[in-house]
Amino acid sequence: MSLTLTSQAFQPGGEIPTRHTCQGADVSPPLAWSGVPANAKSLALIVDDPDAPDPAAPKVVWVHWVLYNVPASASGLPEGAGGGALPAGALQGANDWQRAQYNGPCPPIGRHRYFVKLYALDTVLPDLGKPNKAALEKAMKGHILAHGELVGTYQKH
Repeated sequence: MSLTLTSQAFQPGGEIPTRHTCQGADVSPPLAWSGVPANAKSLALIVDDPDAPDPAAPKVVWVHWVLYNVPASASGLPEGAGGGALPAGALQGANDWQRAQYNGPCPPIGRHRYFVKLYALDTVLPDLGKPNKAALEKAMKGHILAHGELVGTYQKH
């Protein structure tokens, strides 16, 4: 089953506005979604960049945001939610800067792709502390009912 994930800030495959990057205000973009299964208990969100450090020779998937236990009743996140304006119960994990927050695109070279991945889960996860992407994916294993993704791109100006 698939979730539909959109943003008012950019089209699928389109450029992420500077406002949502390290060259701007570095605030998370507004997100909206639909198609959450009726039996979902929570949602999780991971934003990552598989093109780091150089799209011509990627070596690592760089994680920009880890979020979990978003209420299944939520239909999106407002702009700037990654700074702490989260729905009740939602918890943030550690990104690759070791921060429990959103940090936007900041590619050292070239145009990178940024994957916003949303997962509907059949459970509310325990408080995992500040899990990194791998720890969250391990905790979600066997609990994913549906998922969807939105891809945006960014290159420094």
